[in-house]
Amino acid sequence: MKKILLTALIAFGYSNLQAQEESKSPFTFSGYVDVYYSYDFGKPENHTRPGFFYSYNKSNEVNLNLGMAKVNYSTENVRGNFALMAGTYPQYNMSAEQGLLQNVYEANVGVRISKNHNLWLDAGIMPSHIGFESAIGKDCANLTRSILAENSPYYEAGVKIGYTSESGKWYLAGIYLNGWQRIEKVEGNQTPAFGTQVTFKPSDNVTLNWSTYVGNEQPDIDKKWRYFNNFYGQFKVAEKVNLTTGFDIGSQQSAKGSDKYDVWFSPVVILQYKPVDKIQLSARGEYYSDEKGVIIATETPNGFKTYGFSANFDYLVTDNVMFRIEARNLSSKDEIFTNKDNLPTDTNTFVTTSLAISF
Repeated sequence: MKKILLTALIAFGYSNLQAQEESKSPFTFSGYVDVYYSYDFGKPENHTRPGFFYSYNKSNEVNLNLGMAKVNYSTENVRGNFALMAGTYPQYNMSAEQGLLQNVYEANVGVRISKNHNLWLDAGIMPSHIGFESAIGKDCANLTRSILAENSPYYEAGVKIGYTSESGKWYLAGIYLNGWQRIEKVEGNQTPAFGTQVTFKPSDNVTLNWSTYVGNEQPDIDKKWRYFNNFYGQFKVAEKVNLTTGFDIGSQQSAKGSDKYDVWFSPVVILQYKPVDKIQLSARGEYYSDEKGVIIATETPNGFKTYGFSANFDYLVTDNVMFRIEARNLSSKDEIFTNKDNLPTDTNTFVTTSLAISF
């Protein structure tokens, strides 16, 4: 496996050198490395944070969250992306996928299907159409991901038709999917899944988004329909201040053919302030409720009902190197965490630092 990845990275690097020699080459090469250290005051013996975290989830050890190498091909009518990755993020977030697919960040090809309009058909493994956060830390306001981001799809596999208006203010997409963050479908599941996305940018300072998902995550013999909505808004409220608000709500049938649905939801608010060019400060407040354990199972009386607060400091060492530190606290209705004595508790506090480079 390591030899395959190394060979692929060398091949990508060679492609990049060729691209530099040919200024009009449709190929571009990029990379990203994000190293972190997180200290959980609960001192988990296995050095792993609670199971609903998939990014930056190792405690009291220096580790790699995401190392990625990517090649992109882009012309007027054809585009494609291929990226390989390693780190604790793919180790935990891709654990349900088979073999080599666990190291694929994206692999997709797109074709423009209209001469007069910006209308594209893309197919393959793609970043999710849901949410405002991604696995690439430098692109997010906070060091660690929100609970709603960690527990909704980071990636998807399927076919997407997307349209961008001539003004650039509207983006519309419809997607056929293999499932809820799935490359390989659930055994015994022949049910198609679908998603939609509507993004509206009335000005350079405002982005509004609504994404949906409909599908079944069980074998067809135990089919339970899942319906999910993701809403978010991003606002530049002042020259140095950015505000992001988000809300996820989903429901899934309690049993096959049932009229009853189990509901989960999560609001989040993130405020970012940039006092000077090299410094960024962010604060986040969030809540996640999943009483029936559809997404986060706890086997406790009240299920997963958790508040979270965090604050982080970012320093841009150079244009492509970022140092970050974040303090975060979670408080739950039930005792779903453990303390340093390995006893149940309803709170969890941890501090995370990271150093990332993009090239």
